[in-house]
Amino acid sequence: MTNFSARCGVRSTRSWRRPGLFLACLGLVLSALSAQAQVKILVNPGDQGEQSRGVTMTTWRNVVEQVLRKERFNDSSMAGLADMTSDLSATRARIPDVVVGPAHLIGSALRYGYTPVAQLDARSQAVLVVPITSPITNFQQAAGKRLGLPMQDSLVTYLLRGETVAANTTIKRHFRDLYETRYQDALLVCLQIGRCDVVGVEKATYEKWIAAGGQVKMIMESREVPGLSLAIKDGSKISVDAFRSDLAEAVATGTKPVRATPQDFTYVSTLGYFTPRALAGAKVVDAKTVAAMLSAHTARYIDTRNDAEFNEGHVPGSVLVPYVEKSAKDPDFAPDADQFNVAQLGPDHDAVLVFGCNGPECWKSHKASIAALKAGYKNVNWFRGGLPEWRAAGLAVDANVK
Repeated sequence: MTNFSARCGVRSTRSWRRPGLFLACLGLVLSALSAQAQVKILVNPGDQGEQSRGVTMTTWRNVVEQVLRKERFNDSSMAGLADMTSDLSATRARIPDVVVGPAHLIGSALRYGYTPVAQLDARSQAVLVVPITSPITNFQQAAGKRLGLPMQDSLVTYLLRGETVAANTTIKRHFRDLYETRYQDALLVCLQIGRCDVVGVEKATYEKWIAAGGQVKMIMESREVPGLSLAIKDGSKISVDAFRSDLAEAVATGTKPVRATPQDFTYVSTLGYFTPRALAGAKVVDAKTVAAMLSAHTARYIDTRNDAEFNEGHVPGSVLVPYVEKSAKDPDFAPDADQFNVAQLGPDHDAVLVFGCNGPECWKSHKASIAALKAGYKNVNWFRGGLPEWRAAGLAVDANVK
């Protein structure tokens, strides 16, 4: 009764003889309890074998739930399964409250309103590797060769693509052919059978190959980035300091969590800005310009994200036309691999259209803008900053709350 009384600000138990006061207080307490929303947890173990992936996901989900229970957050759910493309989109839309994942997932989340709590694993680094007998000794000499990489949203691919763009080229332009596989160890076989001339893997994988007698050598390496890390959504009721302290206590064995700061993710976050800053045939617009266009009713805002992201929050009055993305996230993407219903843009090819998604590293609005231009729409505006820039400008956001 003491805690119940304290919640209602009642100092004497004799006050409970008044039924009206009791019922009113009960309603306040139940409302407060129901207002504590379910905590959504996202765990993505990154580039690991299937067995290790499952173990890592289960382990860190259990640890996070243990810490949350200690902090009296008793209702939680898993949000995300290990699909990096979906998980990157989820953090840009600020859906999960707690995120565990590799550096590029956390680095992306930090730009959209998350705070890093801890680094849970050893640091990571991407490297390019060739057979020891290969005459290739650097990135430039690998031009025109056959490249093997993990899937496109792997940390390794993310880092190497960023380094390639920094070298003023793209994967497609620099290499003759691209072979992709889910597991990094398969890339050693690709070298051994002559299917690949050069492959990209984590430095730890390369060192494992060397230790096992692999006849390979390294020709390029990225900078180091944090390993598997954890971040919390800003504005949630979870205390970053308390969570960090309880997390250290919860991890009884293995790698102890190390404090993580935003600066740890500066490098990987910079590499995440892959969309070009200009688009031929379209006008790149900012939040202020978009707001003025919508206020004057001179434009339609086309949201190219998925249903879940749209329902979580969108520009008021926007129309959802999802861009289903399967192609690579680079200027040489293959539009035939994607799905986008341009007919939903309407029959008027002179209409003013604004395309947006989840910020500078989201390619959906960029690709949709190109699709609209190819379909003959003449007034295409690309809102590169998308919803994150809209929020940052202090503009209203609608949500479809169920």
